[in-house]
Amino acid sequence: MPETTPGTSAVLSVLPALSAQAETLIESGVHEIAGLPAAEIRAYAADAEARAGSDGALLAVHPDRAPASALAPLLRREGKPGFVVGDMPDVDEFTPTAIELPDAPLYVLTGLDRGDHMSNWSPDEALPALTKEDRTPLLLTEGIHWVLQQPAALERNLCFMTIGSRLRKPNGTFDARTPAVWISNGTGRDGRERRDAPKVGWCWWNNRHTWLGFASATGRKP
Repeated sequence: MPETTPGTSAVLSVLPALSAQAETLIESGVHEIAGLPAAEIRAYAADAEARAGSDGALLAVHPDRAPASALAPLLRREGKPGFVVGDMPDVDEFTPTAIELPDAPLYVLTGLDRGDHMSNWSPDEALPALTKEDRTPLLLTEGIHWVLQQPAALERNLCFMTIGSRLRKPNGTFDARTPAVWISNGTGRDGRERRDAPKVGWCWWNNRHTWLGFASATGRKP
């Protein structure tokens, strides 16, 4: 297992207030994707903010309501929309694995960490380390929500995998791909016009990447 070295911004702890995050979801049209009234999202955010504050908390929509394929195009970086790589048409089939989600359309994640100190680890190495630290890996949709609310969560050479989402094959084994969110270089099938755009893609479960950490949280609250 590689040595850990601190990243330049391993923890992006200052997120917008939950009420402001609710407005971002509404302005982006996430409430329409999820089939939720805007008033319901505002009320939920206000209540969660009043109960527990919002420092470091992320407002998320359950992936059953708002899948990754619908959320990715809402991301923006340098004026360019996000996208899912062309060879991941099954992106929405990557579902929560060994993670119990709140049984609610909206929930809050706490203690987000991009996992920069795990850059150059493989998912197979990172998952037990996160478990030992009593942290839960982010789902792909949660990672997209994070970037939607805090675009600075994506930096050149400091992006992240979301290994809480995996694809189980018909024979019961896991697909070797694992989803990640990073920044396109505009090469290959991405197209030059997508350079610097937010990108949802995948990496192999046993491979290491120096520029990808492992996004995680301390918990999820309904």
